Amino acid sequence: MRLIILSLFTFHLSLSFAQYDAHLTGHVLDEKTGEHLPFVNVQIKGTNIGTVTDESGHYLMKDLPIGRQTIIFSYVGYETVELPVNIEADKTVELKAVLSEMSKQLNGVVVTANRYATKRQEAATIVNVLSPKLFETTAVSCMAEAMSFQPGLRVENSCSNCGKTDLRINGLQGQYTQILMDSRPVFSSMASVYGLEQVPAAMIDRIEVVRGGGSAMYGANAIAGVVNIITKEPVRNFVNISNITHINEHAGYDVHTDLNASVLSENRKIGAYLFACHRTRSAYDRDNDGFSEVPQLRLTTAGARLFFKTSAYSKITAEYHHTTDYRRGGNSIDLEPHKADIAEQLRHNIDAGSLAFDWYSQDNRHCVSAYSAVQHIGRESYFGTAQDLNAYGRSTDLTSNTGLQYRFSYPCGPMQGDLTVGAEYTYNGLHDQMLGYNRDIRQNVHVVGAYAQNEWKNEQWSALVGARVEKHNFLRKPVVAPRATLRYTPVGGLVLRAGYSSGYRAPQAYDEDLHVAAVGGNVSLISLDPNLRPEYSHSATLSADWYHTFGNCELNLTAEGFYTYLQDVFFLREDGTDAAGNILFTRTNANGAWVAGMNLEAKFGFRIEAVNFQLSAGYTFQQSRYTVPQQWSADVPAQSRMLRTPDNYGYLLFDIEPVRNFTVSLNAKATGSMLVPHLAGYVPADEEVTTPSFWDLGIRLAYDIHLYKHYCLQLSGGVRNLLDQFQRDLDQGPLRDAGYIYGITTPRSYFLGLALKI
Repeated sequence: MRLIILSLFTFHLSLSFAQYDAHLTGHVLDEKTGEHLPFVNVQIKGTNIGTVTDESGHYLMKDLPIGRQTIIFSYVGYETVELPVNIEADKTVELKAVLSEMSKQLNGVVVTANRYATKRQEAATIVNVLSPKLFETTAVSCMAEAMSFQPGLRVENSCSNCGKTDLRINGLQGQYTQILMDSRPVFSSMASVYGLEQVPAAMIDRIEVVRGGGSAMYGANAIAGVVNIITKEPVRNFVNISNITHINEHAGYDVHTDLNASVLSENRKIGAYLFACHRTRSAYDRDNDGFSEVPQLRLTTAGARLFFKTSAYSKITAEYHHTTDYRRGGNSIDLEPHKADIAEQLRHNIDAGSLAFDWYSQDNRHCVSAYSAVQHIGRESYFGTAQDLNAYGRSTDLTSNTGLQYRFSYPCGPMQGDLTVGAEYTYNGLHDQMLGYNRDIRQNVHVVGAYAQNEWKNEQWSALVGARVEKHNFLRKPVVAPRATLRYTPVGGLVLRAGYSSGYRAPQAYDEDLHVAAVGGNVSLISLDPNLRPEYSHSATLSADWYHTFGNCELNLTAEGFYTYLQDVFFLREDGTDAAGNILFTRTNANGAWVAGMNLEAKFGFRIEAVNFQLSAGYTFQQSRYTVPQQWSADVPAQSRMLRTPDNYGYLLFDIEPVRNFTVSLNAKATGSMLVPHLAGYVPADEEVTTPSFWDLGIRLAYDIHLYKHYCLQLSGGVRNLLDQFQRDLDQGPLRDAGYIYGITTPRSYFLGLALKI
């Protein structure tokens, strides 16, 4: 039997890679400069057959399938071009392509909107893309530091001891956002506690962000939106080495080193992208009281992404990475944690990997994807005060996701139809143990889901309807999450969209519940109400997206209104103390809540000869309110405003290349006033504090030195948090509330960078 299967597979490969004496050659030019473009991706549409242009901008593909084909030319920062060509036997056909530059990648290809590749302008919902260029020009080390450069997104530090970060989309907490790794939901509750800092920029190709409900396609928790981390895939042979070192005015440091390489076989059927990074950061004590506001950090990640093209129409992709993360905050950081007055210390060992098989038919009408992903986290922790020997803990977390998806494209009168159906099984096994606090959380989550959606579209219209049916083992009945969107393009460049979706969150432990904060010489602990009900959501969006090109200038303006209603919204209520004096919080249900607002974004760019100018800005105005005023502590009055949610925030990015190879980059993030809880300890009673506004400004200068052919050495330097804005009313000493931290949490620092691209 095995011999028969092997013979059939070998026969399939021989047919798939059948050789034809038909070749294609040509070159690719920049439309404005007329210069040849190196390393442009050249691919036959609907197949795995492709190559890249060489250093001189020329390409050659041999032994191609004969007949009418469409050739796709794609290059970062340029419009993708598709050209028809007739491949003939025993002939070499020449095809030249001319690409026009996109200053802000206004119409790139995205996958998160519909679970398959589509142009951003034609997507059913607005998809924002964070590119590697953004990571470079803002001098960030991880995705947590870059996410705020998008409208509707805000990242904040919620613990001065361990540096726990929280990503908020459209005013909702991080638990309302589904984070995906290559479209797979392996970011569990435990992974989300510190996960935003644990994903290095070196492994990221781009991050796609969809604001608004996404449960119809991606399941539970995708209420505020979806963040899809797309890891890098090998496209050509290269090696990159880079280092960036930050030094602050208190002699603190943050050093980040990356090494990555891409290797492909001569026939481009096998490829590997290898990456490794190491980051070391010292603890930072802003007010010199001996207690940290930013924790010490040591982070190392190494991994690889590989592909094998089993045929011209199928491919196997595999990815694996290992991460070690050590962080320590509090005081007496050089001592063992139980010898400190306050200490939060964690050691993570994370192993994650995925395997996928993609097949599509020769006419590109059928596509099948089978995939599986897994992530395991081992965590050793200490969350303690007053030199408590019993505050050590140990946690394990295993998450897996396995699924199958089928897509069928078909003509439907004057429109094109795309039907997508799929099924997934997701498992999460969590064991979080802190015996000193009588805490032993064992949680096994099994979720089986199936989804279907159909989109009808042409250049002017598109309508999409779909739904996901999901059975969560914590719920008695299956949950149905519908989705409907409408796109209308009345004139060229103007895209109007409207959408509705629903979602839910199950009554289970989330990232906030797996973190223990030091408060008033003790700690705070969160437990679940035994009668906790699931939380349901209804979301609606309405947007206008306008693109216009005039001369050497490109402009994109976006306005998006959003509204989300939460039924039986989860709420944290203070419930006194235990026998040891630790503060107890219970997650329970409130009546309801709503979030509504407007996201505005503008992108502008122009190029005149050697001068390249790019500007983008985003602003969000929103309100987050409970339908019935809530009281989280007996010391504060009930009020309807959600905590830690400003009504105004935004960003600004400015890049200019005044002369060739020299770039000046400016960036700014603004955060408006918000309401922050302050627990008793350093202060006599619980209180709510209205914070001031903050401006986080940065500047970066970079110069590229071209050494030989495409070899390049980049020198850079600049300043982060130029105004040195920082929280002024910090708690001090062992009675402080570690959760009372807000605003900018990195001091003014100066950095130097060095990058070698080979």
